[in-house]
Parts: sequence; C-alpha cells; structure tokens
Amino acid sequence: MKKKKKLSFWEKVLNRLFTLKNLYVFIVIALITLYPVYVSDGQKWTYIENFGIRLPLRYTIHGIDVSHHNSEIDWFKVKHSDDDKVEINFCFIKATEGTDIKDQDFNNNFRGAKREGLICGAYHFYVPWAEPELQAKNFIETVTLEKGDFAPVIDFELRGKGRKVRANLLENVKKFIGIIEKHYGVKPIIYTNGYIYREYIKNNFDDYPLWISSYDSNKLEGYEDSKLMIWQHSTDGKIDGVKGNVDFNVFVASKSHLNDICIKSTKP
Repeated sequence: MKKKKKLSFWEKVLNRLFTLKNLYVFIVIALITLYPVYVSDGQKWTYIENFGIRLPLRYTIHGIDVSHHNSEIDWFKVKHSDDDKVEINFCFIKATEGTDIKDQDFNNNFRGAKREGLICGAYHFYVPWAEPELQAKNFIETVTLEKGDFAPVIDFELRGKGRKVRANLLENVKKFIGIIEKHYGVKPIIYTNGYIYREYIKNNFDDYPLWISSYDSNKLEGYEDSKLMIWQHSTDGKIDGVKGNVDFNVFVASKSHLNDICIKSTKP
C-alpha cells in the first residue's frame, strides 16, 4: 500500500480556498434560481382562469380600470365574474384628457359600475403641454364624486417634449393637483410609472396616495410604502362583460387604509 502523501501548509490552504469557492458559487446559483420563487410565493401569485392572468393573492382587494377603448361594458357580468378565490371590488374609469377631451363612455361606465356595488373612481389623463387650469376645469365639469367614491386620480405618465414643457412640468402638475384638491376636498391619487415617479413624484408629492403601474416584476420595490395604495400589475387580463384586454389592479395597503383614499363627504 502506498503511503499517503502529506500535504504542505500552502497546499492545504489552496484546497480549502477552492472548496470555499465552490460552496460560494453554489450558494450564488441557488439564490439566483430560488429568488423568483421566493418573490412569487411571497405575493402568492396564482393563475386565475376566469381572468387569464396570474394575480397576487397575498392581497384581497382587486379591481380593473377602463375607458371608451373597452367599448360597451356589461357591469353585471363584471361584478359576477369572480371565482372562489377572487372578487372584483373596484374600478377606475377614464373621465377626461387634456383641456377638452371627455371620455364618451364615462357616465355610462360610472353609473353602471356603481349600480353593481363596485367602489368607483374617475381619472384624468394629464397632458404635459396643455394648460393645467383648463385641464382641471375639464375634469371638474365632467366628474361629480360622492361619499364613498375614490378620490380623483391624475394619470401622470408623460413628461412631454421640448425644454419649455419639461421645465414647467412640475409646477404645472402642482397647479393642476392644487385645483383638484381644493375642489373635491381630498388629496388626489397619483397614477404613474416608475420613471415618472423617480423623476417628478418622489420628494415632491410624497404626501399623496400613489397608484403605480409595474408589469415586469413580481413585487413592488423602491416606493414610499406609507402612500403606496394601488398596483396596476397587468394590462392583458380578461373579464366577463368586457371585450378585449383589461388592466388589472390590486389594493396593496392594509384594508384599514381603503377609506383614506375615498371621498369623506359629498360637497353641497
């Protein structure tokens, strides 16, 4: 039998280093592989056949948002499209855009959704190059909100083109929001995407409820949690009563905060 060669001090050190390196590589690969699973499990993503998409069932208050692009909607079917796991609780409906565009189906959609018991909200698509005062006037003339309705929403997802437009954008959005807040007596909900949030919303509108659109990740990160209320997580859902694709949203704050973003009393 051959005598086992005795390793030198440095050979022992190198062997140990290579062993640790292999362990480190294994751990890194395992973390990369398991992270999506961890995130998915944390949000309880589950495919819901009725809606044709996965929903984060960690949350229990789900809703959609629509406009005239969704054509005529059967709100009875929408309300009763739930299964054993998910119920549609709320809906945001486009009301206006810019200074003079009024969504042709807003009134029918708003009345129809409320008739079926959904919590309803109205949103304005903000146009960066249009006068903020006239945009606010357009919305106020179109939308009457009552106790229990969601606070008004500014859909702020464009920054426009040209130096002048971008230079004045923040101040103009502040003007618009100020007028809306004064008229309805509640802080408007700001709907936006990650880019606009980081460039304009963060540190400027931190006291306002936030509705974020994000479709590429399994969970939301990098936002002020105390004001993060709604997550638009998909644009290609399906639902009975609506033709084509539908945007799906979920209320991510605790249920106790739902009333925080609703109208507290109807103006006389």
